[in-house]
Amino acid sequence: MRSLALVPVLAMLPGLGTSTPSPTVHQPPTKRGSLPAVSVSGNAFWQNDKRFYIRGVDYQPGGSSAMADPLADTTICSRDISQFRKLGINTIRVYIIDNSANHDQCMAQLADAGIYVIVDANNPLYSINRYDPAPSYNAKYLQSVFATIDEFAKYDNTLAFFSGNEVVNDVVNSTLSARYVKAVTRDMRRYLGERKYRQIPVGYSAADVGNNRRQMADYMNCGSDDERSDFFAFNDYSWCNSDFQTAGWDQKVKNFSDYGLPIFLSEYGCLTNGRDFGEVAALMSDKMTSVYSGGLMYEYAMEDNGYGIAKIPSVKAPSIQELNGFEKFASALAANPPPTGDGGFVSATHANPCPTKDANWLIDTTLLPAIPEQAKMLMMEGAGSGPGLGGDGSQNSVDAGTSSGDAEQGSGTVTSSSTPKGSQNAAPATSTPANARAVAKIPLILTGMVVVLTLGGSFLL
Repeated sequence: MRSLALVPVLAMLPGLGTSTPSPTVHQPPTKRGSLPAVSVSGNAFWQNDKRFYIRGVDYQPGGSSAMADPLADTTICSRDISQFRKLGINTIRVYIIDNSANHDQCMAQLADAGIYVIVDANNPLYSINRYDPAPSYNAKYLQSVFATIDEFAKYDNTLAFFSGNEVVNDVVNSTLSARYVKAVTRDMRRYLGERKYRQIPVGYSAADVGNNRRQMADYMNCGSDDERSDFFAFNDYSWCNSDFQTAGWDQKVKNFSDYGLPIFLSEYGCLTNGRDFGEVAALMSDKMTSVYSGGLMYEYAMEDNGYGIAKIPSVKAPSIQELNGFEKFASALAANPPPTGDGGFVSATHANPCPTKDANWLIDTTLLPAIPEQAKMLMMEGAGSGPGLGGDGSQNSVDAGTSSGDAEQGSGTVTSSSTPKGSQNAAPATSTPANARAVAKIPLILTGMVVVLTLGGSFLL
């Protein structure tokens, strides 16, 4: 929803060259809370043997203009976590992350509050340009993405990574960037496996665009296992104080009834005609739980667009003002608890046919771009220190190492030849692609890790 147009203005920036990155630094053990890690099995998320539904908010105080990471500052996160407890949420999505900062304290506080985090692995400086994707898919960009994975893979309450956010929009030419979004998803999942991290789910957050939503969903779930996402999410603003049928949600259940992967709403909360947050009741009902795993309300902090439910005088203000929507959303969550049982989930996952080229979808190949040669060493040696939010950026960096052509299927398969990562959460190496497409009800213990990137020529916040 929140779109900050990225214009290719970062010309002539130094690239990675052929230098060897510093190895991933092994951090000493820290107190990280006590939430069990969430995994994927069938078309659902699981917390141990209990079905897990995302009941959360999109969280970016200050918006994109602030270019700030709210989880890198305990002043900010401590203030808002107390409000999250009042809301009764179990998940937040964070759009901007400083991968050069330490997040131990805020992540531990969130875990103590029973809250998971979905991380966007991109930011406005390090992302895919939707209208000129090939140059922006480079080793300098992937180093930033992988550094974000390094920072958040150690937390059990890291629920998932977004590999992109609304990169494909309602401009038909933007569909060509989907190949690069999928390539980044593949690379993130492989990086999790090569570094022997816990298999954190990786997926994409699609725009609220009816002309290509289904094509994008099928595209992210077609091809070989190493290329497919672990889940699919999309933003939806069609419930405008209406009902299940009027909003067209009955058709969105029907259309995805045999999708084969978990689905959830990465943003929802139409403002038209007021807001009653009737979406919560629908998402928690048996009308939807066989297909959908909840969603994230857009958004917590009030901005100029008017979607927030909390007014924050300044990013580091000691307190916030609860707006009218705050109590309405809390009441909707309280009145509609997570359902018991398995919700009618489907135990087996499967790939879908890749969409064919037409007037709304311009991709005519099943092949993905090969990972840049200069980024391959990151898989084996680690990403090293992240560039943070003050780096030079990557979109138009010269000599940053771009893709040399298309890859054959299977290029994302874990080789298990890297040095084991020193982590309490590390699991034995495996050659099975991340998210082994479980067929049992009990979630598998996964050995890869996943990153969710906010890719886009338009970085959404």
